[in-house]
Amino acid sequence: MKFVNVVIDNKSNSTDIMYTYACDDDSVKTGSKVYVPFARSKQLREGYVTSSIDDITKIEEEVRKKLKKVERIDQEVSLTEEMIRTAMWMKGRYLCRYIDAVKCFTPAGTRAKRREIRNSISDRETDRKPVEFLTEEQQQAVSAIGNAITRGIHSRFLIHGVTGSGKTEVYIRAAEQALEMGRGVIILVPEISLTGQITERFLAAFGRDSVAILHSRLSSGERYDQWKLIRSGEVRIVIGARSAAFAPVEKLGLVVVDEEHEATYKSDFTPKYDTTEVALKRLQDKDNNGVLVLGSATPSVVTYNRAEDGIFQLIKLTRRYNDTALPQGEIVDMRRELKEGNSTVISRRLAEEMERQLEAGRQVMLMMNRRGYSTFVSCRECGYVAKCPNCGLSLVYHKNGMMVCHYCGHEERAATACPECGSTFVRYFGSGTEKIEETVQGLFPGRAVDRVDLDSIKKKGELNRKLKRFERGETDILIGTQLIAKGLDFKNVGLVGIVSADVSLNIPDYRSPERAFQLITQAAGRAGRGSEPGKVIIQTYSPQHYAVTMAAAGDYEAFYRAENSFRKYMMYPPYSDIFQIVFTSASEEAAREGATLWHRRLMELLPEEDRVNVFDPQQAYMSRVRDTYRYSLIIKCPRGSRQRYAGMINILQEEETLRARKKKADFIAVVDINPYSFT
Repeated sequence: MKFVNVVIDNKSNSTDIMYTYACDDDSVKTGSKVYVPFARSKQLREGYVTSSIDDITKIEEEVRKKLKKVERIDQEVSLTEEMIRTAMWMKGRYLCRYIDAVKCFTPAGTRAKRREIRNSISDRETDRKPVEFLTEEQQQAVSAIGNAITRGIHSRFLIHGVTGSGKTEVYIRAAEQALEMGRGVIILVPEISLTGQITERFLAAFGRDSVAILHSRLSSGERYDQWKLIRSGEVRIVIGARSAAFAPVEKLGLVVVDEEHEATYKSDFTPKYDTTEVALKRLQDKDNNGVLVLGSATPSVVTYNRAEDGIFQLIKLTRRYNDTALPQGEIVDMRRELKEGNSTVISRRLAEEMERQLEAGRQVMLMMNRRGYSTFVSCRECGYVAKCPNCGLSLVYHKNGMMVCHYCGHEERAATACPECGSTFVRYFGSGTEKIEETVQGLFPGRAVDRVDLDSIKKKGELNRKLKRFERGETDILIGTQLIAKGLDFKNVGLVGIVSADVSLNIPDYRSPERAFQLITQAAGRAGRGSEPGKVIIQTYSPQHYAVTMAAAGDYEAFYRAENSFRKYMMYPPYSDIFQIVFTSASEEAAREGATLWHRRLMELLPEEDRVNVFDPQQAYMSRVRDTYRYSLIIKCPRGSRQRYAGMINILQEEETLRARKKKADFIAVVDINPYSFT
């Protein structure tokens, strides 16, 4: 008879504890998926074993007699001890439920009822091919990372490499080293759009049967099949987006986080984990002791600061692998365009350069990080703006005559008359990718134009088909959102036009200058990746903003110094952690009262010198989502104080759990942490 502690798949704060069960089956172990009787339910509940109790004398005999038994063990699915340890760490780090952390590691769905996905990963020839010639900088990077992998020493590297400097080739060489040492590899990319090209490079290097792909566009059956291949050890290289950090790789020797600066590496859902932190925790584990490699042409301010502090070993790749000069950005002031009579979304300078590049047989990419045709619909008579009934956000007009909420998906047909005053002076304002596509088709008739955004790639495989057409030269002009702005490698792009550099600047977030700089720089990096230099034209209404001017000059160091100074003065990360507690409820009053209650209790619990870092409750940036009201509470935690604030929040969460047991909760509090400190 064994005794085990089990986390039950029951998403309730009141049951967020370990339950002890007896088990007759000797095969049960830490990580086993089990089915157990729970509470008064007639059905068995799913659970995961987090530990065994070796010394049964710790359980009183009378208690042992009353313990329920594990009824069944799922022999198909089990987690490793390292995965369970990481999940337990996530519980404390991100203040989530045990089961929410454990489920990050479990497979989605059930076995696919069709051929295995690995047989349809790519139609390309995937026999192993020689890898490419390395520059001196690449060789130094490979040597440093490979040495750490060979020695089996946990190490952390940041590759700051300009766009086109050959970071992917460094990743491939590092992966080769890990495989030779009998270790597993995870390669993380921020967007689904980036999995295609990097996957092909790895398939060419290692063969079809050596690589598994994990991302959200796979069906649940496909994800299950891939999970099983990885868990069995048949596949030792995993490529995927954020959730691939939880891939069931044993003896994990290398994790690469490509484009590490991307916001998509921070989870929007519970648990609100930081992907890099999770990867680091797994690699630090005694069963792995592996190497973490972050790569970016525009590292986040926080990450670069960590490198300056010695937390990461900094590797610089300063030149493109083909020695082609980096493109220099040309700024176009759209205020002047408007004054001089051009009210279209394409400046005269951009149109002129597009014509010149197309005539020379080169391709053009236009980036606008806003989809749709018009960004809002308004009545010019009374000022009414069409908004989503669920979220309160402005509805975006699309060419099909529908107005869409890009947050919750609500759709309604555009009205010809104002619902407030009856006026027919309803007009469409702002521009999105659909309007740019229409404008470009008018300016360049006969040219092949394609668009990549979430509206145009809904069909499975459509994104890859569009990118393939552009790669083959069948498309002259590719228009898209940030999906096309990073990581893609096309040799014939002569010009990149950034239609509106101001979109990212106008978001009410302390990171908006950083994100604008990164997006401009990354988009610009798509130009001139072949043998000929490329051009970049940046359209903006803020031509003097330091994020724009420094991105145009390609001067990351200058931007980092300016932004880092501002962060230090304002006590933003990397000089603090920021906790955001979001209170949600179907009642606006209940959400507001929840935020007020927690604020009052925090002020009571914290010493006077810490209270200045707790800000008054306010409506969240997205104040209403899907008929749910949201209020937020912001806490700055200066370096060294994170655990103190986390302890206070834990106390409040426990009080909330007790309150919920007495009556139905009228609001939900979710903690989101933007961390500086590393484990």
